[in-house]
This record gives sequence, C-alpha cells and structure tokens, in this order.
Amino acid sequence: MTLDTHDRAFRVTHRLVLSIAVPMTLGFVSTPLLGLTDTAVVGQTGVAADLAGIGIAAVLFDFLFSFTGFFRTSTTALTAQAYGRMDAAEERAVFFRAAATSLVAGFLLLALASPILAAGLAILSPEPAAAEVAATYFAIRILSAPARLINDCLLGFVLGRGRAGVGLFLQTLLNGINIALSITLGLWFGYGVSGVAWATFSAEVVTALAGLAFAFSGFRRVSSGTDWRAVFALAKLKTLFAVNRDIVIRNLLLTGSFLIMARIGAELGTVTLAANGILMNFFMVTAFFLDGMAAAAEQICGRSLGAGDRQAFRDAVRLTLVWSLGLSALLAVATMLVGHQVIAFLTSAADVRTEAGLYLFWMALTAMTGALAFQMDGVFMGTAWSVEMRNMMILSFIAYLVAVFALPPYFGNHGLWAALNLFLLMRGITLAAILPGKARKMFG
Repeated sequence: MTLDTHDRAFRVTHRLVLSIAVPMTLGFVSTPLLGLTDTAVVGQTGVAADLAGIGIAAVLFDFLFSFTGFFRTSTTALTAQAYGRMDAAEERAVFFRAAATSLVAGFLLLALASPILAAGLAILSPEPAAAEVAATYFAIRILSAPARLINDCLLGFVLGRGRAGVGLFLQTLLNGINIALSITLGLWFGYGVSGVAWATFSAEVVTALAGLAFAFSGFRRVSSGTDWRAVFALAKLKTLFAVNRDIVIRNLLLTGSFLIMARIGAELGTVTLAANGILMNFFMVTAFFLDGMAAAAEQICGRSLGAGDRQAFRDAVRLTLVWSLGLSALLAVATMLVGHQVIAFLTSAADVRTEAGLYLFWMALTAMTGALAFQMDGVFMGTAWSVEMRNMMILSFIAYLVAVFALPPYFGNHGLWAALNLFLLMRGITLAAILPGKARKMFG
C-alpha cells in the first residue's frame, strides 16, 4: 500500500521548531568548554611548549574535520527526507550508507596520518619543542578518526529523525567524558598532553558505541531486514557523494574566507590582528546559537520535502526565519551591551581592548547579516539542494574577494569587517532569491 501526500502531511509549529533548535543549540554551545578544559589542563604543566603544541594540533584537527562535516549534514538531509516519506527502510539504508563511507574516510585519515602531520608542521612551522608536543597529541587523537566520523553520522541520523534530545545526549556524553578524562588523565595522573589526547579518543569511542546501540535498538523494532543491495545501490551512492562534494566545496570557501580575513588582518598590524581574534570569539558564540536554528530548518524542511507537504515547507521556512531574526537581534543587542566587559575579561592589554572596542559594532552587525545566511543554509542542506547552495556560495565568495581586497586599503580594519558582513549578507540573499523558484519546481 502506498501513502499519498495527505497521509504524510504534518503541522509546523513554534513548539516543533524549538524542540529541535534548543537541544541542538545546547549541544553546540557545550563544545567550546572542551577546548577551554584542554587548555586549562595543559596549562597547568607550566611549559609554554605544551600549550603551543596542543594549539598547533588543534588547528590541524579543526582543518581536517571542517572538511568532514558533510557526513553530519548530508545524513541529516537524506534521513529527514526518508522520514517525511515514512520510509523506514530508506532511513536505515541512509545511515548504513553514511556509516560505511565515514569508516572508509576515517581509516583513510589514519593511513595518511604521517604525511598530514608532516605537512601541517611544515606549513605552521612551530618551534621544535612545540612540534614534538603537537606530534604526540596528533598521533594519539588521530586514532579516533573513524569513531569521530561515525559520531557525525549518528548525530545527523538522530537529527534527521527529529530526535534532537538524543543528539543533545550524545553531544553531552561526548564532551562530558572528554572533560572528565582530560582532568583525570591529564592533571590528576600527570599524563599531560598525552592524557588529554587519550581522553578525546576514549570519549569519541564511547559515544560512538552508545550512539550505535541506540540506532540498532531502533532498527530491531522494525520487522523487515536490511536490504544491503539497496544500501549500496550505485544511484544512491552517487547522490550521497554528489551532496558531499558540494558541501565540501562550500566548507572550503567558508574556511578560506576566515583565513583570508586573518591574513589581511595580520597585515594591518599585530594589535589589529589580536583585536580581530578577540572579536571572532563573539562570532563563534553567535554561530553556535544560529546553528541551532539552522538545524531545525534542516530537519523540518527535509522532512516536508520527503512528505511532499508544500504548506509544511512554507511554514518551516517562515518560522525558522522569524526565530533566527529574533535571536540574531538579541545577540546583536547583547554584544553591544556587554561586549566591552567581555573584551576586558578576555585580554588585559589596553591597546588590544581599545582596538577591539572600535570594531565591536561590526561584530554585533554580523549577527544580523548572518541570520538569513545560517537559516538558508539549513533550508538548502535539509532539502539536499547542494548544487544551488554551492553555486551561491561561490558567487558570494567572489563578491567577498572583491570587497576584502578593495575596502581595507581605504578603510583599514573597518573595510575588512564590512567585507565579512557583505559576505554573510550575500550568502543569505542569494539563497533566498532562488528559493521560491526551487520550491515551485520541487512541489509542482
């Protein structure tokens, strides 16, 4: 028996949006606590090389895993669409497909660990003592790569099914174990950097096992077995790889935009570079909150597309936009109200405090200009309209390049921040401009 569109229709409410956005925001916000704990634990050794080394290794892992984030987003999109179609077999197939490819990618990272580390150290060129610490940390933590990528798939899977509470549990479990073991192994037992690295490895593995147990318990409740030919069907794999390819290109350009900003900021002087670094902490906090709302857009828009429910799709876009804009306005006001106090807390250097204060308005503005960009990313990721998302990112990046090289020579750091705001605004506007036509085409 087949289901028609009416059977799969559902209502999109404020409660539904918040039931996904709030847990995911809490999960995302908990992540920075891990980095602060690792830094605090390693900092207790009193050896500057230890802090420098773990900082170098963290940069390498941030770079690596910024390109594997597609495992989470593509799994969310394809699971949500299958969920909307009420196709439990395809939900399961999506997970196994993503898990298999993530394991291959994880073990590939293990195989390439030595050249990756060598290339990273050659590019970053740390002092010998810091390089040795970075190598120690990297050699241990890279062992968790397969588990890390499985965790990305698990988070995408539970989010795609609208189980944000489970996603929050997995994120809390991951970060909680990591923080507890970092303190225990790194500080109490005195293993320092290697203890912190083993803590991360252990947390990733335990969380992966817990997530897999949850996923398989759900699979066992479905009477039909797994059709492995459907899991590894060539057409399905091509779809997965195409979506992943487009998201990788999008992530590459996004990462490149921040690298270019840091490079030009360095040319404006050490104080300006330090001030921008302080202000980017505000941006990261803003991003965590807006990412939670984007996650809600991913799940609900993907589900409505799978269900063929035009009204649910319209409501999902409208409500997530309303909440994103409202949240961004609150974040902008909060930045202006307490920004100077936070800057003073983050640095005692008077010149850096003064410099950062000059550009605080631009930082507050990024919350507003970024709201539509984050929300539209969620819409296009959830529907797996990855080609359009990639193309609009390329267009926005070109506009950013023009602005970032044209404005700073005349307006200094004000021009640099104006270029970043233009980049965020372009990302949101270009996607919003093509959304109505894309929706008409998909919903008939």
